[in-house]
Amino acid sequence: MSKKIGFIGLGTMGFPMAVNLKKAGFEVIGYDAFKGVYEKAAAAGFTMVETLKEVAEQADEAIISMVRDYAQTVDVIFGEGGLLTAGPKNKTVIVMSTLDPDTMNQLGQEVEEKSDLRLISAAVSGGASGAQAGTLSIMTSGSETIVKSFKAYFDAIGSNTFYYGAEPGNSQVAKLVNNMILGVNMNAVAEGLKLGKHYNLPEEEILNLLKVSTGDSWVVRNWSDVSEWTAATALSVLLKDLIATYNQGIKHNVSMPFNALSSTQLFDSMGKEKPKA
Repeated sequence: MSKKIGFIGLGTMGFPMAVNLKKAGFEVIGYDAFKGVYEKAAAAGFTMVETLKEVAEQADEAIISMVRDYAQTVDVIFGEGGLLTAGPKNKTVIVMSTLDPDTMNQLGQEVEEKSDLRLISAAVSGGASGAQAGTLSIMTSGSETIVKSFKAYFDAIGSNTFYYGAEPGNSQVAKLVNNMILGVNMNAVAEGLKLGKHYNLPEEEILNLLKVSTGDSWVVRNWSDVSEWTAATALSVLLKDLIATYNQGIKHNVSMPFNALSSTQLFDSMGKEKPKA
């Protein structure tokens, strides 16, 4: 009999991740606040339920939470009709949303103190395309024993899984580090191409040069996609993470001037309209 894994949050990232779990042989017990996804989810073979309580009751050992933010994550666990209403024991919530590190640590402590649930963090990188292809990078932290026991789940949705220690917030630090470097690099590539354009150099030839020279990077090799990011898609998410990184630096007195500059110049460098306040 296949293991039943709970999955909360069947959005742009969550849905293809759940599909890959299903393809790997797991029974997905799905829930989303947006009921419009239920028909599509049922067609994909998920067992869809109407309440979070049912997710907690039916999942064998693990429940993935892939919701938007901290408030939704707290509501999933502690809210009225949340997972705790089922009184689950010996089950683990895998938080795959991006939260700030200190908030994640606090959440982990509250779950441990107020319930019989366990919590680990598993931030992801790779975007919607990586979620669809099952090639996400997964940054985990929390109990090493639990993380290792869930290897089959992580292998179903990602190509690489990394472990960063017992504190749940550590995986979120790793995610911020990755996205900070991404943001800084995007600004650098955009500015370099802007200078080349001023001198009428063909952009494609500049990119070809960078790909085989010291200026190479993931951003360079995926510029055709990256250059299409907008405020309505990945740029706003990246900006959120750059600002979160900046705030962590201020809070812990870690100087990161390039990140600070990138967080203010990202939309200008990319030639995109800033999101409306």
